[in-house]
Amino acid sequence: MKLNYKKTFILGFGFFAISLCAALYDSYVPIFLNKFIDKVWLIGFLMTLDNYIGLFLQPAIGALSDRTNTKFGKRMPFILICMPLAAVFVSLIPNHRDLISLIVIIVLYNLIMASFRSPTIALMPDITPEPLRSKANGVINLMGGVGSVIAFLVGSKLYGANPAYPYYMAGLLLLISLVVLFFNIREKRDSLTVAARENAPEKISLRQIFSDKKSLTNVLMLLLAIFFWFVAFNSVSTFFTLYGKEYLHVGEAAAASKLTYFSLSMVVFAIPAGIIGTWIGKKKTIVIGISIIVAVFAAVFFTNSIDTIGYLFIVGGAGWALININSYPFVVSMARPESIGTYTGLYYLFSSLAAIASPPLAGLLIDRLGYGVLFKYSVTGFILALVCILFVKAPAASRVEAAAESQS
Repeated sequence: MKLNYKKTFILGFGFFAISLCAALYDSYVPIFLNKFIDKVWLIGFLMTLDNYIGLFLQPAIGALSDRTNTKFGKRMPFILICMPLAAVFVSLIPNHRDLISLIVIIVLYNLIMASFRSPTIALMPDITPEPLRSKANGVINLMGGVGSVIAFLVGSKLYGANPAYPYYMAGLLLLISLVVLFFNIREKRDSLTVAARENAPEKISLRQIFSDKKSLTNVLMLLLAIFFWFVAFNSVSTFFTLYGKEYLHVGEAAAASKLTYFSLSMVVFAIPAGIIGTWIGKKKTIVIGISIIVAVFAAVFFTNSIDTIGYLFIVGGAGWALININSYPFVVSMARPESIGTYTGLYYLFSSLAAIASPPLAGLLIDRLGYGVLFKYSVTGFILALVCILFVKAPAASRVEAAAESQS
């Protein structure tokens, strides 16, 4: 059994567009807000609106897509409707007239983005056999990384010419990605789970999904592990630049550049992480990844050298790739064919909860104990994630594959 890399790269255009838009949003929307708002905490709150919206909307949309059945499939209708709307609203962001118009635009933009994220991501397990999903997720995350790099490198140059140009680029690339997906991915043709889902009950509730207590415990422990490692990761990604400035006494640019080492390492190791997950199993790969990142962040305790931390972050990025690339495929490996979208929504529910909860909690601890607590906080989160993942039992066989076999 071999992964269809061409089809997977094409599928990755969806995540490419999502990641590019997210990077531009995080980079420049705070600057737009700062023209009208001088309270940093309020800007920070407005910048978390996407997480609050995703917290409630993405699980609901994921479950709704499981129950949708059109000639275009279950996931594609959400993409066909919402991607063009997202292209319009991302282009409107820099054309705000005042604070009210900016807030209205970003709220509508985030509602639209949240409405097609889960269906877009759920397409991968729909059309990819379970044993190959880690490899496929590595390819898709590589595409997402390319989108982020384009946003940072090309977007910054376009922003210098005109602050609106990066957002026009994003709108255009959203439309191009939509065309690529529409003309190359035929959900009814390509999905491995169409028959199983079409013969499934019309509505699958969370109570039905978690009716088995053993299954409930297994899934919840995995979701808690996801929550804790995103709690740990988000604290460092949010505060490391300030950690460098206030604790290591280096420039903001120097600190930010070392954080880029971590991100680029994760992108470079995305496909190898998927291959390793396929070889030795998702759980073992995640455990190795957590162990690596705990060792790396613990080592940061003992150095004040920003260059040494940069080298450590290269190793840490590889560890994060082992975790991140295999976590979503691990979640959906526990799903029935008719509930992949619901599990996708649950994955984003717990990661959104972490994104909402961790920065304020870490910030509170830093205010009381100083920046030296940052990596201790992060290591604690990763250790809690490790404890949770050790209690998770990997599925012996994919329910999707079992359902497919029953149809043959």
